[in-house]
Amino acid sequence: MTFQARLLLLSRDDDWLRGMGDELDRLGLRTISATETEAACAALGDLSIESVIVNEAGNDAWPDAVNQLRAAAWPRRIAVIMMRNDDQHRVPEGWDMVFTRDAHPQQIVVSVEHLVRACVAEEEYDTRRETFNVDLQALDVILENQEPLAVLSIGQPEPEYLALTHSLREQGVEVTAALSSYSAFDYLHDKTFDAVLLWGGAQPAESLAIAAGMRRNTRLYHTPVLLRLNKLVEIDVGDAFMRGVNDIANPKARIAEVTDRLVRLARTHRRQLTIRKTLESMRHSAQMDKGTGLFARDLFASHLARLAKAAGERNRSLSICVLKIAETPEVTRARSRGMLDKAVPQIGSMVARLVRAEDTPGRLSNDVFAIALPATSAIAARNVGERISAVVSCTAFDSGQGKPPYVVEFIVGAAEIQAGEPAAAALMRAAAAVGKPDREAV
Repeated sequence: MTFQARLLLLSRDDDWLRGMGDELDRLGLRTISATETEAACAALGDLSIESVIVNEAGNDAWPDAVNQLRAAAWPRRIAVIMMRNDDQHRVPEGWDMVFTRDAHPQQIVVSVEHLVRACVAEEEYDTRRETFNVDLQALDVILENQEPLAVLSIGQPEPEYLALTHSLREQGVEVTAALSSYSAFDYLHDKTFDAVLLWGGAQPAESLAIAAGMRRNTRLYHTPVLLRLNKLVEIDVGDAFMRGVNDIANPKARIAEVTDRLVRLARTHRRQLTIRKTLESMRHSAQMDKGTGLFARDLFASHLARLAKAAGERNRSLSICVLKIAETPEVTRARSRGMLDKAVPQIGSMVARLVRAEDTPGRLSNDVFAIALPATSAIAARNVGERISAVVSCTAFDSGQGKPPYVVEFIVGAAEIQAGEPAAAALMRAAAAVGKPDREAV
């Protein structure tokens, strides 16, 4: 298997490069290192690196590093994160996230994954505008005309609460306070927030329970959560991130730092939410498959061709997953009574709702669906298909005529588009895995 670095570390501190590289590699985020901006830019131009962490950028050695790095990777969008010293008060502009050197490696991994998906979604936003041939406003213009960012602060008042609230409001952020988990979920039910601030207190267990509760709610699942630890308490950092916390501010973090990280989380989430809503609104286009909200066959083919071209230009992977309804005895009987045709719109709608906003689900024929997944390997694409199949197979469909309901299972195939390979060829490879390819369908 070819080594694929996803994260580039830029620093002149060899000890930091080795230590951070080892920690992140151990957590599954493969890294590559550079000690000069020129070398980093060369790597970004040659490799499919998704994100960069720049250490020591607080001094004036690399005054324009963030712009140089973005330009080197273009048209691939990358997340650029800054690591700064605790005594650096100035908060720089242009960075996706800013951490101090106390940041936990697991915290960095969560942030990188979140920011990378935002970059991929924004790329899909641009590509889909071309496919639909619509003159959508630029994303930055849409965001400028929206309401101010909103943050929900949850927990008992702490000495820093007023200072942090004042600091957030200076940044134009509206802050709402909830003193208990009960009132917090009332607020979360009634209003949309761009981020949540949890005050850890002496016992962070309740805060972690709130974060876990948010992750069990589909509407709140993507809302970022920052846990503010007020005292030096024992906490399993890995468990906190597994429970749904996106970022942790330790007691040493100053008000300005916590404010900055919280605002950046909120801005990224607002941007992602805006992209997701815009992409989902396209499902109502006349060009889409009626009844399912999926891409119709011809529209899927044209968009897939654009995705393949863009993937080559951006040096990103692109995989295709094909889902074919398995011809079980139950399905055969339902088909003979015309009940399968009635179930297909519901099945297609489920497929559309079980993929990410940046993925492209299409209906190729009555029995065959396909999904184009940018920045995704063939193995990950197959996992997506298996997950969708598992959800659909748990749904009972009406058999009619008083017959017992039946279930539908998918045969799953997946393929990653290779360099220089036509998108149609990769689609046929994925389709071959689910049975004899139907050229009329794919």
